[in-house]
Amino acid sequence: MKYETLHNRLRGPIADTLKKELGVTNVHALPRITKVIVNVGINKTKMDSKELHEYIAQTLAQITGQKPVFRKTRKAISNFKTRVGLTVGAMVTLRGKKMEEFLDRLLSYVLPRIRDFRGLSAKLDGHGNYAIGLKDHTIFPEVASIEASRIFGMQIQLSTNAKNDKEGMALFKALGVPFQRDQKKKDTVESSAPTSDTSPSA
Repeated sequence: MKYETLHNRLRGPIADTLKKELGVTNVHALPRITKVIVNVGINKTKMDSKELHEYIAQTLAQITGQKPVFRKTRKAISNFKTRVGLTVGAMVTLRGKKMEEFLDRLLSYVLPRIRDFRGLSAKLDGHGNYAIGLKDHTIFPEVASIEASRIFGMQIQLSTNAKNDKEGMALFKALGVPFQRDQKKKDTVESSAPTSDTSPSA
């Protein structure tokens, strides 16, 4: 069976599913992903080296297919021990074809590689957007195995034009985002299962 890319599924079965679930007939009124932002926070004490910054930039370019932008502080904050111009993060903003290709790999191949993966939290931000936090960047197949000291985490922000969390959740489920099972349903199933009395008789 031929594999359908996310680009084709967004304009085919995913659009059809959203039309039925949301009761929308106009395809242009359906919620959609507008951009994907990949963020890497840079810890001053552990990651403040030119070599590591270069590695992060190279790795993000491999993962996303786009050169990252380093973010620097605009003012000094003594409580956080930061000074003006200090590099505190790297980010990539994906749109269009690159965004769809990245999402396709993330959902189909990368997330299932997480050890003991039990699904993502089904909590949106109230505006139909969703953030995924990853502790280990080496789950991406493009990244070669490295020493533990160079492993870094990242946040992946999925931004949509959804009006609310209901529309956003419908979109993410149609995309195939692997959310955790509903805990209430799980507890109901477990409580309804027959139990055996193992206590000793008098």
